[in-house]
Amino acid sequence: MARNWTRDELILAMSLYCRLPFGKFDKGNPDVMQLADTIGRTHSSVAMKLSNLASLDPFHQERGIKALPNASKADRQIWQEFHSDWEGLADECLRLESEYHLQPAEDSLEEQPLFSGETESTRVTKVRRAQRFFRSTVLASYEYRCCITNINLKELLIASHIIPWSEDSTKRADPHNGLCLNALHDKAFDRGLITLDEEYRLIYSRLLHESLTIDCMNQFFKPYEGKSIHFPLRFRPDQECLQKHRDQVFLT
Repeated sequence: MARNWTRDELILAMSLYCRLPFGKFDKGNPDVMQLADTIGRTHSSVAMKLSNLASLDPFHQERGIKALPNASKADRQIWQEFHSDWEGLADECLRLESEYHLQPAEDSLEEQPLFSGETESTRVTKVRRAQRFFRSTVLASYEYRCCITNINLKELLIASHIIPWSEDSTKRADPHNGLCLNALHDKAFDRGLITLDEEYRLIYSRLLHESLTIDCMNQFFKPYEGKSIHFPLRFRPDQECLQKHRDQVFLT
């Protein structure tokens, strides 16, 4: 008789789903094999679980991509848990990965402010876990390519928050609140010099046009103005988040 998946195992599977590029869920993937061996399941079983989770993703449903259609009630529950509390589940994911010695290679993390109200060590741990989960999920979703320029050098890529980290705790680890940008366009987006419209097309502020030389604009910005971003393979940027960026951050 097949053994039911525990909640911890489902969280680990969901974490792996989030940080693996889409289309790399096969049983021969080293990360799939490592998770399977760690939790005592077959490589095929873990690969199937990842495909079941993919079948719950509305983005793939909209694209007409069908994964295995036999997701369980527990699969649906863990999917909903993540979408209801990304930061809490990110913390739990990385705690479990540490306990099971499944920690992926360390990524450099963008510096974020720390907040009062918790002990220093707990606060730092939660911040780092949320940062790490957000970065790995966003970059994997965009296949480690800048969504504006298509630059694919990992050292130049940043998982950018659409709604700033400090403004909404529910969005800190939510990959729908993320864009994969190169360092230059990340800074421009963060400072409100660029934004995206309702069709995900790039808009530049008047300040950017007025402050840069024609050569600089032509080299770094002009080729992309008015063009749509390259979409991620999951966790499409949330339009409500983008609307807030246009209303509250963007310098018209």
